[in-house]
Amino acid sequence: MDALITASARALAAGDTLGALKRVALREDPPALALRGIAMAQLGEHARARELLRRAQRGFGAREELARARCVLADAEVALAMRDLRAPPRLLVTTAATLEQHGDRANAMHARLVATRRFLLLGRLADAAATLESVDPRGLPPSLAAVAELAAADLALRSLRCAAARAALARAEQAAYRAGIAPLIAEVAEARSALERPAARRLQAGAAQPLRLDEVEALLASGALVLDACRRGLACGGAWQALARRPILFALARELAEAWPNDVERDALIASAFRTRRPDETHRARLRVEIGRLRALVRPMAGIEATTRGFVLQPRSAAEVVVIAPPMDGEQAAVLALLADGSAWSTSALALALDASQRTVQRAMAELESAGQVRAIGQARARRWLAPRLVDFTTILLLPASLPGA
Repeated sequence: MDALITASARALAAGDTLGALKRVALREDPPALALRGIAMAQLGEHARARELLRRAQRGFGAREELARARCVLADAEVALAMRDLRAPPRLLVTTAATLEQHGDRANAMHARLVATRRFLLLGRLADAAATLESVDPRGLPPSLAAVAELAAADLALRSLRCAAARAALARAEQAAYRAGIAPLIAEVAEARSALERPAARRLQAGAAQPLRLDEVEALLASGALVLDACRRGLACGGAWQALARRPILFALARELAEAWPNDVERDALIASAFRTRRPDETHRARLRVEIGRLRALVRPMAGIEATTRGFVLQPRSAAEVVVIAPPMDGEQAAVLALLADGSAWSTSALALALDASQRTVQRAMAELESAGQVRAIGQARARRWLAPRLVDFTTILLLPASLPGA
């Protein structure tokens, strides 16, 4: 490797993107193309970065397996920044193995971190945790150690383990300052602010009380029966019953939980679950069926008793019923939560992350665009969606799979 390539690589590692580009800007050999691609990615020119990295990968010979693997890793990281989530997870596993085989431990760990961050975006927390376990921050360069601790903090936040998240963020901050990379320091600061901002609202007696993540964690550990409207389910004593894929049952459960300890009239339940203001006998018959289904699902946590007017929720072991609602209202809250990271998302990537059909996401984006909450850039397949960053509250609880098994 010649002196200019070495100097450019060192400049990139130190965060001096323009200094790195000056040394290789006019060169077309594969190592220079790879460095130019990484530099362009750091400047936010992701499409150009991927083009350069792929040219570099094709330029390296069959015997230059290590260099090719590094290009694959860099391309995967750029794809993650672009929210292009289509690549098979196996690709990064193979790349990490190749890098480790050639003695490049730092980049092998980097590949596993990229895979972890990809799993986190998709809400696959179990896969993220398993991949992160194979990453040991000790002995890594400070910049990679900071990224590893940020991933650990993200996983802890998504699993509502606030103490573990604070500890990981403290370690991430130390590593980021050792690295001296300003964007990394800013990313740690942004992650820490999520712990201090409201994450949900507790609904009680017609009023809404803002809750931080640690307060939500304390509520879930308190033994109360919690109707979680952020992740759409019921929690009690460590048990979780998801209702996200049962919208009618969730609507009934929410009405009953908000009215507790009082009952809810049958017509009110019908209006909420079936969206009709003129119920007839068919609606009442359907209500009995859906209440029976809900009763069977929540039996370990609560009973649902019939009253003269309607139905009432009766927790089994919990002393109280608590309702927590999202920090923002609307059916598209989960979409806005993903867009709140400031990155440009395609509808296909949003559909993957939300485990929804692309057509469903397209309808949601059309509604949000007409309401002025998102904007589109690009055309056709290159179209991406952006939303303003949310500074008043955190959307952690609205992200996919905010709890294992949720």
